Amino acid sequence: MIPVATVHQLVVTRQPTEVSQQDLVIVERQLGRPARGVVQVSVRCACGKPIVVRTAPLLPDGTPFPTTYYLTARGARAGIGRLESEGLMAQMNAQLRLDVSLAAAHLAAHNDYLRRRAELGDPPQIRGVSAGGMPDHVKCLHVMAAHALAVGPGVNLLGDAALVELSRWWRPDVCGCAEEPSYA
Repeated sequence: MIPVATVHQLVVTRQPTEVSQQDLVIVERQLGRPARGVVQVSVRCACGKPIVVRTAPLLPDGTPFPTTYYLTARGARAGIGRLESEGLMAQMNAQLRLDVSLAAAHLAAHNDYLRRRAELGDPPQIRGVSAGGMPDHVKCLHVMAAHALAVGPGVNLLGDAALVELSRWWRPDVCGCAEEPSYA
């Protein structure tokens, strides 16, 4: 059983700020590729580095991009990948099919995601399409966790549950950046 009723109560810096050039350099190093369409840092590590960024719904080249919240911290991404490989998404999808209240909460998370993305624009190509498989299944735990971190506990219950599971290896309130390559 997935601990969906357990909500992470970890202390994180959840004060969205405009993205700086230094933030973009850090995010590119975290991801190992250029950052695209980043407009904001939604969550920061205790040391100040980005953990979750917010991206525009249209990339600079005009490509529609439904993934509004993007998990960038390497430790978090690696841990979420591990949870995905351990079958957590399959468990969540099975639970969604059986639990009507969880399915309703997942739909509400989808609507919250769409509402927050619309604050940045509402391109018709992705209207009604959120990310991560919402509203009817889970396709990407990275999206669920990023959304949960960015908006706080209780909005994306499956993201909250993923963060609880992730806390075995990574927590947003404990800096793990020293274990990553230098971002200087």
